[in-house]
Amino acid sequence: MTDSHPLTGSRTLPGSKTLPDAVHAWAESVLGPLTVVRDASHPRPGSQVWEVTHQRDGARHFVKISPTPKFFARETRAYRQTAPALGRGSVPRLVETNPQWQALLLTAVPGQGVTSLPLTPARQRAVHRQAGVWLSRFHGGPRDLSPQDHAEAVAEVARAVHSAERHLDSAEGLIGERERETVRRHAAELTRLDPLPHGYVHGDFQERNWLFDTGPGTLAVVDLERARPHAVVFDIVRLACGPWVGRPDLRAAFFEGYGRELTDKEQRSLRCLAALDAVSAISWGVPHHDPEIVARGRATLARLERGDAA
Repeated sequence: MTDSHPLTGSRTLPGSKTLPDAVHAWAESVLGPLTVVRDASHPRPGSQVWEVTHQRDGARHFVKISPTPKFFARETRAYRQTAPALGRGSVPRLVETNPQWQALLLTAVPGQGVTSLPLTPARQRAVHRQAGVWLSRFHGGPRDLSPQDHAEAVAEVARAVHSAERHLDSAEGLIGERERETVRRHAAELTRLDPLPHGYVHGDFQERNWLFDTGPGTLAVVDLERARPHAVVFDIVRLACGPWVGRPDLRAAFFEGYGRELTDKEQRSLRCLAALDAVSAISWGVPHHDPEIVARGRATLARLERGDAA
């Protein structure tokens, strides 16, 4: 049994987060009557996403309410300026935005979440190779950024360094003194490595934001709310600290698609950024009861303490 929307008669699936009436009405003013609204939010605070189905032809779209004005502005810019240059079907298309509600209306892209698919090792390498191609196109080159963008990228690296102490304060009692010193040492080293190659980063580039269509074998990437000018190596951190651990074949496939290896300075900065990501993961994951992200952070710090590469 589903509940009917009071204004339109469309159905909201039971046990799900309800799309606000005003946003529902706005989506229908753009698309026309909707039949089904399905809560498609991530299981994390602030995520508000709904899949909606068009009454006439069954076309699927997504309505997303951004958690902050900054995320709304970033995602809107990414879909308007950067995403159109990517291959068709490799990223959602922005249909319309509503600044009043910080809402975006997006097309659906084919595929299932990579983390939910039983992929063979060969298919995993193919996915990571395509991810490298996608990210290279998304990053663009230094000439694609304005002087203001380059200044923002420098500021983002500095912001990452300055956030280290804040995350260490939040992680008080959660990590030992040796681990804290590891984080501080890498934060200090990162200041000596800047400037780094800049680009337009995705900001949360990891497998949970990848959709793979197993038929044609094509990859799409979603969730651009953290996209912004930054050091391009920032987008490598979640991969190096996640699926690439113990899988050098995935790393090699990715960089084959990306078109170049990291420079020595980028490789050193990757270790530094990994340390900062690790303490952030622990300080956020423990109070939010996310054991997976906490385990990733602790494993990263353990590898760094052993001197292993990120």
